[in-house]
Amino acid sequence: MTVTAIIVAAGRGLRAGGEVPKQWQAIGDRSVVAHSLTCFRTHPGVDRTLLVIHPDDAGRADGLGFRVETVFGGVDRAASVRAALEHLAGDPPDHVLIHDGARPFASAGLIGRMIAALATSDAAAPALAVTDALWHGAEGRVRGVQDRDGLWRAQTPQAFRFAPILAAHRAHPGGAADDVAVARAAGLDVAIVEGEEANVKLTLPGDVERATQRMGPTMDVRCGNGFDVHAFGDGHHVTLCGVDIPHDRALEGHSDADVGMHALTDAIYGALALGDIGQHFPPSDPQWKGAASRIFLAHAAAEARARGYTLTHADVTLICERPKIGPHAPAMRAALAEIMGIAVGRISVKATTSERLGFTGREEGIAAMATASLVGPGEAAPEADP
Repeated sequence: MTVTAIIVAAGRGLRAGGEVPKQWQAIGDRSVVAHSLTCFRTHPGVDRTLLVIHPDDAGRADGLGFRVETVFGGVDRAASVRAALEHLAGDPPDHVLIHDGARPFASAGLIGRMIAALATSDAAAPALAVTDALWHGAEGRVRGVQDRDGLWRAQTPQAFRFAPILAAHRAHPGGAADDVAVARAAGLDVAIVEGEEANVKLTLPGDVERATQRMGPTMDVRCGNGFDVHAFGDGHHVTLCGVDIPHDRALEGHSDADVGMHALTDAIYGALALGDIGQHFPPSDPQWKGAASRIFLAHAAAEARARGYTLTHADVTLICERPKIGPHAPAMRAALAEIMGIAVGRISVKATTSERLGFTGREEGIAAMATASLVGPGEAAPEADP
């Protein structure tokens, strides 16, 4: 069984106001239609997603941040759905889910219920029973009362077996309010599936703002790890986490070989998915020979800030037999805090030995591990291309 989701987003959404159609207005860092698409793109029961757009919105569709199959819609909703169904007819799915692009909150559970309903019905639609009193009104006055028994509030996604709904649209003269109307005109029996209060359609001015408030503040929490090793060579001091420590040997490296700062720098780059030090400061470039590692760490911290992230915590572990790290840890924390522009209380520097095992135990060099935590503005994680 194959399922294709058709997201209808070709309308102009004039009632919602704004400079762009409502489905292309932003909720947080993504458009309304991007949220609607994600509901289906990430659902395990949906095999294919087709977005119906107005020709004027082709550029907006290209800027969604992920690839999606598109087709141009028609003069009204029914014509747009017909265009999508005809587009699919050459390689038809078993089932289709037809969803409003301006409904960004369809849950995975609702989508699953709609797919399941097609096991016993040609057509199904989500709805909520009307519970409020209903009036007839005119000229600002109540003119009558409507019995609410048997009345339902229609929602999407509306689910259909593909062949019957394609035939129904081909036979329909057009102008239907939704696909249930098209299906019933063709004699299809439509099952009612329980909808969800949260599955609202954004229609009027203020709806997009309320949807943004409902989603609440977004937050992107990231964690990166770094590891580095440098061997001992001739010298009279080592530089660790920005502090020069007298020692009978020095660490060898293209830069100043600050193994702790290198590990922390890589941890920040890793959290940002920006590779490692070597990609930003190639050791093959002579300008970085003997360079102070604070340059690298400052660059990583600046990259985080430029992307809206705050470095909330950094933890560095130095692995060596000598020199003793404890007496210098406060100065190291202060140096790292100054370079990264964060509070000392957010930085940890500690040390351990390898119990005389391995190259650090034989005092052939020093290793370091680091972890960095970043909190950002809730940038959407990039989706893999299909």
